[in-house]
Amino acid sequence: MLVLFLIALFGFILVSVPIAFALFLTALVLGIGMHDWSPALIVQNIFRGVDSFPLMAIPFFLLAGEIMNTGGISGRIVNFSKTLVGHVKGGLGYVTVVAAMLLSGVSGSAVADTSAIGSIMYPVMKKEGYHPQKSVALFAASTCNGPIIPPSIPMVILGVIANVSVVKLFIGGIIPGIILGLGLMIGWYLHVRKHEFYKSNGKFSIKAVFVAGLDAIWALFLPVVLMGGIITGIFTPTEAAVVSVVYALIVSMLIYKELHVKDLMGVLVNTVRGTAVVMLVCGAATSAAFFITTAQIPGLLADTLLKLSGSNWMIFMFWVNILLLIVGCVMDLVPALLILGPMLIPLAATYGLDPVYFGVVMIVNMCIGLITPPVGNVLFVACGISKFSVAEISKAIWPNILIGMIVVLIITYIPWTITVLPNMMIK
Repeated sequence: MLVLFLIALFGFILVSVPIAFALFLTALVLGIGMHDWSPALIVQNIFRGVDSFPLMAIPFFLLAGEIMNTGGISGRIVNFSKTLVGHVKGGLGYVTVVAAMLLSGVSGSAVADTSAIGSIMYPVMKKEGYHPQKSVALFAASTCNGPIIPPSIPMVILGVIANVSVVKLFIGGIIPGIILGLGLMIGWYLHVRKHEFYKSNGKFSIKAVFVAGLDAIWALFLPVVLMGGIITGIFTPTEAAVVSVVYALIVSMLIYKELHVKDLMGVLVNTVRGTAVVMLVCGAATSAAFFITTAQIPGLLADTLLKLSGSNWMIFMFWVNILLLIVGCVMDLVPALLILGPMLIPLAATYGLDPVYFGVVMIVNMCIGLITPPVGNVLFVACGISKFSVAEISKAIWPNILIGMIVVLIITYIPWTITVLPNMMIK
């Protein structure tokens, strides 16, 4: 059954069947293979997959991201980043990474961050004579931090399906997100120093930092409000998503005055579209998961990994990371989490691994898949913004993919990079 599952799932994906329908068809194949096909079970599991209070955070975080992009919040974060690091050689590259890290703290979505950062930074980098493909590769890789630095939509989903504390997952993603950002800046530095056409732009000014920071203070204060409220127990992660929407609306409409009533329809339509896609995939993955569990595929996968790893958790994590990297190349982050999370987290527990540690490693690993061909949502959005083909960007983005892999190795084999903050803040 494990072989049938893999052939069916990846076969449908490789022939370009949309992921939600590929999951439905995989459930059909497994049901027929077990002689236990029932349309009623499919429908019941679809509704069971989306009927969850914590999942209500998804539409609200998506809505908050759309409001920020339209209401001037993203632009002010970019301007503030420019005053911090924009003065050095190739400074706009560092601005891109810093702005993506700051924006990750308010949106929770890599695709939303890519749209915001890419549409603002790419035209400026192109005008300044930066290498166009490398510029696109950098802003695409930088926005992979969206699901890592809290808040994070995938962390909400993983917390629901695997019964792991969403709050601890949020806090556990902070240091890995910073490491990824620093790694990308080191990679950009190595690229910039080889080329003379990158110029420094002005000088560092504390006054400019202060002025830009004051202008962006309401945008920069949102992560403090969200994480402060979650850590102190004032509101849950789901309620924090609602708070972020209300906060973003007030700041965009009443303080910055860049979001107008006529803009709200477009914002809401984009949010509904994004929510519908995620929820359909959640329902489809739950249906497929029912037949996957009935076919005892998690047990077969566990036996395979145990044979490869023995009793050594380090070898186990090596094979898990290989599996996740391969899956990330052909499957988007959310469906991959929905399928593999319930399988792998109980298996990790047999090795005594902290579920928060394991969950963050999973998410960071599969975030690399967002920029890997042939299936990478962030890669496709970046291509749409830049008008380059996937093949052209793929050549430029491989160094950033390698950096992401190195970050995965660091957080895998130095677990305290993930666990130290949750253990300090939440007892």
